[in-house]
Amino acid sequence: MAALLMYAAHVNAQTTKVEDKDLIGVWLMESMQHEGGKKIVCGKETGYAQFKYYGADGEYACAEIALSKDGKCVVMPHEYGTYTFKNGEYSEMGRPSSKGDMQLIDKTTFKGRWKTRHDVWKKQTAMPDKLVKYIIDCCKMKNMPSDIQQSMKQHIFK
Repeated sequence: MAALLMYAAHVNAQTTKVEDKDLIGVWLMESMQHEGGKKIVCGKETGYAQFKYYGADGEYACAEIALSKDGKCVVMPHEYGTYTFKNGEYSEMGRPSSKGDMQLIDKTTFKGRWKTRHDVWKKQTAMPDKLVKYIIDCCKMKNMPSDIQQSMKQHIFK
């Protein structure tokens, strides 16, 4: 009887449906590995992390976060814009969509591929809203208006 219950639990775990909407939220890169390279585990040991935010409305933000030698966290905004994810087909920032470059494994894990790098991401459910908003706002600042760009070139890099 115990074996039957264990088998039923195993089958039930395998049939848990992961839906496109499960991508919505905050994710941190757990590890990355370039083809032929060693696996790099992100976090405290390496002092490096990547952050991705997927909003229900298609909002997308991506940043790298590092610990400096003096122990301070540094946010390096990568991009801010939009994403789409439907029926396993993923696109961010208007780039061509791809099927298979992102795979939701379960509700808390996705695997991604960028060029020759394979990533594992973990969903974050306990990250404070204030921190999430701060990182997203940093990413938004990456999209500097063209008039500000021009003014900086004119007044700072004359």
